Amino acid sequence: MDAFQNVMARLGAGTANLLEGTSYPLTRLTQQYQLMNSLYRSNWIIRRIIDTIPEDMTRNWINLQTQLPPDDIRKVDRLWRTRKLKSRILEGLKWGRLYGGAGGVIIIEGHEDILDRPLDLDMVMPGTFKGLLIFDRWSGISPNAELVDDINDPDFGFPKSYQVTTDDGVWQVHHSRVIRFTGRELPYWEKLAEVHWGASEVEIVYDELKKRDNTSYNIASLIFLANLRVLKMGGLGEDLAIADEKVQSDLYNVLQAQNWLMSNLGLYVMNKDDEFQTHQYTFSGLNEIYESFMMDVSGACQIPVTKLFGRSPAGMNATGESDMENYYEIIQQAQESELAPILDKLLPIMFVSELGGVPDDFDYVFNPVRTPSDKEVAELSEKKTTSIVEVYNAGLIGRKTALKELKQLGESTGMYSNITDEDIEKADDDVNPGDLMPHEEDAYNYGRFMGAAPQDRTGLSPIRHTNDGGFKGLTRWIRRSLRHRLGD
Repeated sequence: MDAFQNVMARLGAGTANLLEGTSYPLTRLTQQYQLMNSLYRSNWIIRRIIDTIPEDMTRNWINLQTQLPPDDIRKVDRLWRTRKLKSRILEGLKWGRLYGGAGGVIIIEGHEDILDRPLDLDMVMPGTFKGLLIFDRWSGISPNAELVDDINDPDFGFPKSYQVTTDDGVWQVHHSRVIRFTGRELPYWEKLAEVHWGASEVEIVYDELKKRDNTSYNIASLIFLANLRVLKMGGLGEDLAIADEKVQSDLYNVLQAQNWLMSNLGLYVMNKDDEFQTHQYTFSGLNEIYESFMMDVSGACQIPVTKLFGRSPAGMNATGESDMENYYEIIQQAQESELAPILDKLLPIMFVSELGGVPDDFDYVFNPVRTPSDKEVAELSEKKTTSIVEVYNAGLIGRKTALKELKQLGESTGMYSNITDEDIEKADDDVNPGDLMPHEEDAYNYGRFMGAAPQDRTGLSPIRHTNDGGFKGLTRWIRRSLRHRLGD
């Protein structure tokens, strides 16, 4: 082993010093079920650590990418609500983080007697999908020993089946009917020790939490010592040592009465040789120590201090934006690695149950974690739309390509959703430079955008109908809408 060592100075590896007395025993706190319950119920920091990331992962949900009619998409969206799937998934994510593992059994009407068989979408009848039944790893679901050996199966290497215990009995459920919610990933042998589940988030922050809580309670106890009052009395020792019990009792009663009556308007009577003093405790430096422990907890759970503890950013010109940007990246990564496999298994079942089949062009994207304001969306749309139109005016792209770009822009802004594939196919893709350039006489008029007509009393300009497929009118309508939205 290569390491530094200075035996004479008792420094480095293997020497007798306090640092070398440090050890890191294997505790496996995840297996302490009662501790997990106690912390989640009584410690507000643990509850926020467990709940915050899953809530942000599911807050803005997903956007379905398909050419299905709007009515069919609304049916699928309605199924999320009626079966409370979003709240069920959120519950599973929370218990997975708290206990290290949880499972959700997919409930399909009529499949009660074939739960131990692989789930076949052809066997899912219309309207038979009934939602999810969530269990944490200690309360109703446990993996069996046999593992999935099909390398083409998304669950390759995970348990092939699960034993599910309910009030009605014990069931063997095939893995294709189970959704896994796993805690922090572990090395192979530790994963086996946790029966193919993960580690609780509490394990990561437990030591840091103890330091923070002990510091907080010690600071609170110092409040009682913030102002000490001391009375010095001559001969007090002799009175307590040789005086009879009545004298001692009278002295105690006098001091107790004066203590009760002490106030800004009260009177304190003492012998001329006695002395009354007050000692005040200063708390300078404690806040820095306390905040350093808060930052350790925040770093361990990967949640910014401003969000975990509800504090404003510290320091001059501090906004906390960089911390939140890093946090949003963590949420996006968690969505792709944890939430996406869940949706990949659920959505085909939902489509088959509601629509009778899975669309060929079906896909989905996660909506941005941070919700931009209407003004930010409008400004972004205006800038990107202007760029598209300028490229079209320069003759670098045709109308069909421009419409494709506008439709793709709608995925991030929520605009131009009414541009269909049919509209794009009908558009002419010939390149005509300068086709949308503004008229020279009104190009720079204040309040008029790219040759737009004067505004009427509604604040919008009438659309000019042209013979070029209507693209001029479409462009001007887009720009008027953006300018009108920004003006609001």
